[in-house]
Amino acid sequence: MTKTDRIKELSNILSEASRAYYQEDREIMSNFEYDKLYDELVKLENETGLILSGSPTQKVGYEVLSELPKEAHLAPMLSLDKTKSVEDLSEWLKDKKGVLSWKLDGLTVVLTYEDGQLVKAVTRGNGEIGEVITNNARVFANIPAKISYKKPLVIRGEAVISYSQFNKINETITDADAKYKNPRNLCSGTVRQLNNEITANRNVKFYAFNMLDIPEEDINSSVLKRFEFLQELGFDVVWHMTVDSESIFDAVKLFSDKINDNDIPSDGLVLAYDDVVYGKSLGITAKFPRDSIAFKWADEQAETELLEVEWSPSRTGLINPIAIFKPVFLEGTVVSRASIHNVSIARQLALGIGDTIKVYKANMIIPQISENLTRSGALVIPEQCPACGQKTIINSENQVETLYCPNHDCPAKATKIFTHFVSRNAMNIEGLSEQTIDKFIGKGFISDFSDIYKLDRFREEIVKMDGFGEKSYENIMKSIDASRTTNLSRVLYGIGILNVGSATAKLICRHFKNNINEIINADAEQFAEIDGVGPVIAETVVAYFADDENVKGLNQLLEELTIIEEKNDSEQDLAGKTFVITGSLNTFANREELKKLIEDRGGKVAGSVSSKTSYLINNDVTSNSSKNKKAKSLDIPIISEEDFLKL
Repeated sequence: MTKTDRIKELSNILSEASRAYYQEDREIMSNFEYDKLYDELVKLENETGLILSGSPTQKVGYEVLSELPKEAHLAPMLSLDKTKSVEDLSEWLKDKKGVLSWKLDGLTVVLTYEDGQLVKAVTRGNGEIGEVITNNARVFANIPAKISYKKPLVIRGEAVISYSQFNKINETITDADAKYKNPRNLCSGTVRQLNNEITANRNVKFYAFNMLDIPEEDINSSVLKRFEFLQELGFDVVWHMTVDSESIFDAVKLFSDKINDNDIPSDGLVLAYDDVVYGKSLGITAKFPRDSIAFKWADEQAETELLEVEWSPSRTGLINPIAIFKPVFLEGTVVSRASIHNVSIARQLALGIGDTIKVYKANMIIPQISENLTRSGALVIPEQCPACGQKTIINSENQVETLYCPNHDCPAKATKIFTHFVSRNAMNIEGLSEQTIDKFIGKGFISDFSDIYKLDRFREEIVKMDGFGEKSYENIMKSIDASRTTNLSRVLYGIGILNVGSATAKLICRHFKNNINEIINADAEQFAEIDGVGPVIAETVVAYFADDENVKGLNQLLEELTIIEEKNDSEQDLAGKTFVITGSLNTFANREELKKLIEDRGGKVAGSVSSKTSYLINNDVTSNSSKNKKAKSLDIPIISEEDFLKL
């Protein structure tokens, strides 16, 4: 093991030990062992001149910036020409040696080192001008803060968030609409945060893929030598291998075989001439450099037979269609299910049971239906909920049709309703996972919301259940007790009234001055008077409280709680304005944080653009997204986060 590898190993071991001790109240090594490894790390850092940004020997100071300044790159960062043919790659190489590597799917970042210190980090931006993110790069999980090479060094690489970290972050977000769509969007927003503590907590990693010329000609001459040089300095580099026009076929297959197990997002490969001088001599086209080329996998498709469409009710009553088809082998795995998303897509595909369909994996991961060869159009949209048998309804919003079960007592909703009730934006009760709630319902411990606050009746049974014990029980009860003191809007959101999100719950509570009796007894016209609560929501709220069992359950719940009023000392300068938020965020940690700021200042947040929308917040103001198009058609201003903060 090299000294560099040992530094990385020690940093990981010591960081894990510190996290266990300080955050989880457990010890995984003695103080003696910790001190021994710490001293070894200090010694190696002194010997090599390498100090990782996340090294336990360094103390990181977090900082909040007001904006990200712009800066031009020393050399333009051009896009690559692309192909989906391995034969094209072989022909492109001819008799030259090449280096094949992952094309990572994150945010391209340029690091500048001077006198061995990281002095600057800039995003790719438009290829000529990027945003300065030095503050955030200093807290990337794996980049060296200090290296042994003292001459100026400019490194290009990709900042990424792994799939496992992406899933971990999304699990903490209960609002389905607020969940991040993919690791790339999450990484882009994370790397461009104004508060680098947020960046640090999301475990961003940097993988180098190139560097600008340095005085050492032998290193400059070869892409492979550049990788080796960067690795010796302590950088992680993209996984790569040398190829020629014959071995390229096996090499591409080797990469493709690794996709399913690769935790780092990628959207293809990059092939570059190993001979840097030769590559430069070829020059560039109007758009692309000639020294490298990108490879994209052609989507592997398979024909199969649609056997069934499963309609699955959710907490809100939305019934999701899922295609079940004869199993096919795609991208290394057997696939037999794919989401159809909604009624509109089912009709666009003209689906019918027994139809011959084509399926593929989007980005080689997510199963999708690409085409219906039969197009029988015979699929029957259920008129009764498959779980409770009550009549379903089809809702249409923004020309998208979705199927709903309006029955509040639908048994399929029970587990998800209680899971929603204990979620972070509702009652915020930790330890009651969906699986735990399901077990408690099955044993008869929980049948209504107030039962959660009476779980101590079943203490003896709970501590004996598989996966439980005294410690688990005490932690759950501690969290339940902490949730007893709350505000009314959390309760109103938590009980799961159809179409009532956390923002709407706040509007209703604010309008009725937190008087629950007035809310229960209000009619649809009174709710519709609230700016931001339309007739559809008004009707669903009235319908909910028209059910005596719902009112009884709420009153029993309130007997267990202490309701406090929400304090709002913010200036109400956004009163009367309605915002829609779309796209990734840079300044705010997530949409919930931005929504809270808007609501605290008197504004409202809606889910879709309409004539009542005051502003659409989208950092990509020039995109052709459906929301941007709708806003333009209605002459609604499209503003960035920066524009919003200036309001």
